[in-house]
Amino acid sequence: MELPDLRQVKSLVAVAETESFTKAAERLNVTQSAVSHSIRALEGQLECTLVERSGKRVALSQEGTVLLRRFRGALGELEKAGDELAVLRRWGQGRLRVGATHTLWHFLLPKVMQEFRKLYPRCEIHVESGDTSELVDFLDRAEIDLAIGIGGRGPGWARFEPLFDDEMVYVVSPQHAWAGLTEVPLEEVEKESFLVYGRASETYRILRASFESAGAKIRPSLSLGDMGAIKEMAKVGIGVAIVARWAAQKEIDAGDLVAVPLGDVKLNRKWGMFCHESRHLSMVEEDFMRLFRKVAAEVIA
Repeated sequence: MELPDLRQVKSLVAVAETESFTKAAERLNVTQSAVSHSIRALEGQLECTLVERSGKRVALSQEGTVLLRRFRGALGELEKAGDELAVLRRWGQGRLRVGATHTLWHFLLPKVMQEFRKLYPRCEIHVESGDTSELVDFLDRAEIDLAIGIGGRGPGWARFEPLFDDEMVYVVSPQHAWAGLTEVPLEEVEKESFLVYGRASETYRILRASFESAGAKIRPSLSLGDMGAIKEMAKVGIGVAIVARWAAQKEIDAGDLVAVPLGDVKLNRKWGMFCHESRHLSMVEEDFMRLFRKVAAEVIA
């Protein structure tokens, strides 16, 4: 089938929305006969009636209604393309405003940004770091356009697109009594001191809820906001850290830390991207998220 041209698309949408050939012509800044000609040509091309006339009343047929939905979508995509081109003209190669948790910036984002810079060397980049709740606040205040964090409690106005899941483990020094265990009894958990990520964080909320669901309570001895500090404290035996395996894989491979499964405690996090529900990702943002997924798959695997 020959595709309709843009004048025909705009004419059908304008007639449908104004219910008048005269008003449609005024909206499009063309003559009424031009609108009528575009509709007749489209009907002839598709071999069906799109607009039904009854006196002064104008309405779409069933076929016209089907086309209207598609035509509106097509016009919307063209408008978005125009917006993206305007951004490119303004910023050189676009703009990226993204927020992510401290852990992601430490372990994943450097590689992502390195690859991203190769694609968009002149892109203006604005970044924020913080816990998931902080990032959502940045998003709400329009200080960033994308936030990458832990899902589960997002606001109603935000869209969440899953990226990857991870599972937490105990990590201890090789000299710790748990280092040789394949599973830690829950009664032993309540006797131990733990090194945990900030108590106001989403990770700590999930951690506490998971242990309580399993029938145990953890006793945090140190609450730290830096993953590097948590691992260093675990290395020297200050306590047991609870972290994602991928965040401590380097130390585990080197033999500086030992990973021990949580056993009956199921502690999984769902990571993803938050943005406003109606937001259409730009080409720059889509490429950034594509690179993020690629790097995450390599690191988390």
